Amino acid sequence: MTEERCPCPEEYPDWNEESVNLSGYCVHEMKIPCFFHMPVSYDLYVHKQAENIQHLELKERWPGFVLTKTGMVGGKILRILEDAQSPSRLVHYIAGDFLVMAQLHNGGIGTTPKAAHKMQIAMVEKGCMPKELYLVHLTCDDCRDRKGGDKVLMLRRYTANKRIQQNMEEESRKAVAKAAKKASEDSVVGVVDK
Repeated sequence: MTEERCPCPEEYPDWNEESVNLSGYCVHEMKIPCFFHMPVSYDLYVHKQAENIQHLELKERWPGFVLTKTGMVGGKILRILEDAQSPSRLVHYIAGDFLVMAQLHNGGIGTTPKAAHKMQIAMVEKGCMPKELYLVHLTCDDCRDRKGGDKVLMLRRYTANKRIQQNMEEESRKAVAKAAKKASEDSVVGVVDK
């Protein structure tokens, strides 16, 4: 009985440690109230969104796969749909670049800030400019034991910073040239010693 009411996705994309472009995906987007990044009546809005999608006779790609973005006083929840045409103002296609870096976090919501910070540092080191963070709760209190513990998929939107990437490529070229020069000097010294 509990499993029927569980809002968590049974199937979801294996995006762990991947960069994914969500541009062109059809989504159902709904605003939610927040208080200092804490969603207010989150379960109610998730249920309301599921009912709205069902009422519009639309189909989710991964039922229960809800992307949540919070803010100081408001946020939004998105569900990825199969391609569809709908007169609803809540249904649209994601336009422009919507690149996200995905990281599967084994732990509850309380442990995500440290993991998100590490993820952000790694992204900056790769030449990416981190933007907003979306969380997808893959387990709840009812299903976490059955699914192997708490799991949250963190999706960090980013833009590629060309200047940083060019600097990193230049540093890489310099390091390779320096290593090649040192290797050739070492081989010359080895020949002279003989």
